[in-house]
Amino acid sequence: MEITGLISALVIGLVIGGLGRLVVPGRQHISMVLTLLVGVAAALVGTFAASVLGVSDTPGIDWIELALQVGLAGVGVSTLARRKSHQIH
Repeated sequence: MEITGLISALVIGLVIGGLGRLVVPGRQHISMVLTLLVGVAAALVGTFAASVLGVSDTPGIDWIELALQVGLAGVGVSTLARRKSHQIH
């Protein structure tokens, strides 16, 4: 992987992770680094799921793939925030 690919993955991961945080109601007590990691993982898994479902290559913006990625990021952020809140209490 080239440096531009790595930077692109980080930027996309941050965006997907941020969107994942937005779809989860309430405040999430996780760091931006965890949000980035969740976003990168959700982007990768969402892309794989979209290819398995046969919806990864559509004309224009791949809305279904994006929805899968953001949904997975929301689940990841929610899970981590819940685990973190249980550790605090």
